[in-house]
Amino acid sequence: MSDCLFCKIIKNEIPAQRVFEDEHAIVIKDINPQAPIHLLAIPREHFSAVHQVPDEQTGLFAQLFAAINQVIKNEKLEGKGYRLVINSGETAGQTVPHIHVHVLSGRTLHWPPG
Repeated sequence: MSDCLFCKIIKNEIPAQRVFEDEHAIVIKDINPQAPIHLLAIPREHFSAVHQVPDEQTGLFAQLFAAINQVIKNEKLEGKGYRLVINSGETAGQTVPHIHVHVLSGRTLHWPPG
């Protein structure tokens, strides 16, 4: 999608602090962090929401979570604890219409979240 912020970041048209990338996903630091560690894991393929991914392409989630798993290990978050969040739609807090997973860590995260 040509006007998608995350697609532009993926194509290096907009700078971002990348902490991981492979052929399926990138993980960047959030520019408006809600925790001391706030990363965004973004699949390279554009889909606005989880429910828009066709059944035959759900391997995208395995690839995305493999990237998240690697970042959790690289950033040594296993012992610190972390929260993974996927928002879908404006009323759920999604501000960029491209699937992404928030990885939050570095402080006590309360429940319910919002």
